[in-house]
Amino acid sequence: MSHSAPAAASKRPLSLGVIFLTLYIDLIGFSIVFPLGPDLLRFYLDADGNHGVLGALLGQINALASALGNTTHLPEVLFGGIIASVFSVLQFVFSPFWGGLSDRVGRRPVLLYTVAGTALSYLIWALSGSFWLFLVARILGGLFGGNLSVATAAVADVTSRSERSKAMGLVGAAFGLGLVTGPLVGALSAKFNLLTTWPELASWGVNPFTVPALVAFLLSLLNLVWIRARFNETLAPAAAGRSAEPRLRNPISAILGLDNAAVRGANLVGFLYQLAFVAMETSLVFLSAERFHYGPMDNGKLMGFLGVCSIITQGYIVRKLVGRVRETRLLAIGLICSTAGLLGVGFATTPAMLYAGVAALAFGGGLINPANTGLISLYAKPEEQGRVLGIYRSLGSLARAVTPICAGILYWTAGSQALYAVAAVLAVAACAATFRLPQPER
Repeated sequence: MSHSAPAAASKRPLSLGVIFLTLYIDLIGFSIVFPLGPDLLRFYLDADGNHGVLGALLGQINALASALGNTTHLPEVLFGGIIASVFSVLQFVFSPFWGGLSDRVGRRPVLLYTVAGTALSYLIWALSGSFWLFLVARILGGLFGGNLSVATAAVADVTSRSERSKAMGLVGAAFGLGLVTGPLVGALSAKFNLLTTWPELASWGVNPFTVPALVAFLLSLLNLVWIRARFNETLAPAAAGRSAEPRLRNPISAILGLDNAAVRGANLVGFLYQLAFVAMETSLVFLSAERFHYGPMDNGKLMGFLGVCSIITQGYIVRKLVGRVRETRLLAIGLICSTAGLLGVGFATTPAMLYAGVAALAFGGGLINPANTGLISLYAKPEEQGRVLGIYRSLGSLARAVTPICAGILYWTAGSQALYAVAAVLAVAACAATFRLPQPER
């Protein structure tokens, strides 16, 4: 034991660096599609018309928008929300499964399998000349996209309890950096349309978004090679196979069936916060365009500012604060800042107020995510890290499944201030729930 401990410690920085790059590459590919939504809708409308799956979906969307009294912006918002929801619902279902499977067979084989599946989804997207094939690609991407919980569990494997929340800040920084880089890569690569030079490729399913899809595909292949070459198994042999047999089950039952009250409480805090944050995330560009006449470039700068602030908070500030400030207190501070940020954005009358609100949101979220993930990991047993962190990621996916549609309806029927007031109330409720969380053992 005296010889193995220093060896493990010497490998720890390399292990965290490998995990960071794994998450970063994965999230670039995941977020490449973000800026393409409206153009994707227009392309598939031209390609498929009002027939098939797309026609049936749009018929229902237009009927709902008409019933709610807004047929201008709401149909597009609902379409984007439904496409995002398909992806998120599948992550909601499969995140606990992949996490639980990694508790039994190890992190490395599950990561290899899911990244390969993600690569396949991007390849199908690259050849999606019709909407139904694009939908198949998104379904596959959602099914295999639950692997983020596996990489997060690997962080728990290679860090001590005292370093856990600090390391989760590094995970958050990888998320933030990937979500800033991906949309930029997607917007730039979408400028290259292969059909302009080779129109005959349309018969193979090549479309105006094939280049972004191929970039995401190549990134996934790079990630696959990287994991095979550098990702050593992190699950201790003593912990392998000790968890319950992984199986697909009703995710709500899995969450309610947690026998750890502290984990349930931290999950509630995280879910309430995610509802509030995703409401902001899905409506921010509409608010800035409506209130301050922001165009794509202005909104790109605003989202980039949000991402950079989040990276600085999670990658630097959190790492300085953890150890000096308890995770439960960091969580409460983050939720107070997020509440102030939501109100600042929702009731902003100048661009300066808007940016100040976004900065407060980024700072708050930068504290919340690593502190809450660290708490859940500390509350859980070593042999159930993958399953428990998978359930936590699953709840985040549930928030991303239901919020875009609900937030879009509330925004375009009751107004932006009403939406952000509701989001602030959710953040306050999450803050109140933090005071019931126990301090984890060190």
